[in-house]
Amino acid sequence: MNLMKQKRAKQLRRHLRVRGKISGTPERPRLAIFRTLNHIYAQIIDDVAGKTLASTSTLVAANRTKLAKASNTEQSKAIGLDIAARAKAAGITKVVFDRGGFRYHGRVKALAEAAREGGLQF
Repeated sequence: MNLMKQKRAKQLRRHLRVRGKISGTPERPRLAIFRTLNHIYAQIIDDVAGKTLASTSTLVAANRTKLAKASNTEQSKAIGLDIAARAKAAGITKVVFDRGGFRYHGRVKALAEAAREGGLQF
């Protein structure tokens, strides 16, 4: 098994361990994070209904043009603020944070702190 497959398998195991402990409800949906080497994605999910209530990423056209020259951490901060704004528009103020098996460090931490600055509570 090559190195990338091993890393992805470890990340998936960590994610499943985290997901065994947390779940999104209609009152407190789950803020799920996924990151790749070049992009970062954020979704607010109601696990009971199985619906995505809000989502954004660095691939969304509005974000892509404004974040073209930004560093990865700056992009994560912008996505955190954007997901907080979309959550407020959907009437969501409290969420459960799902780091997706990634360490709470760097881009994941930047996104979480920016979402808190934007008004989300977790």
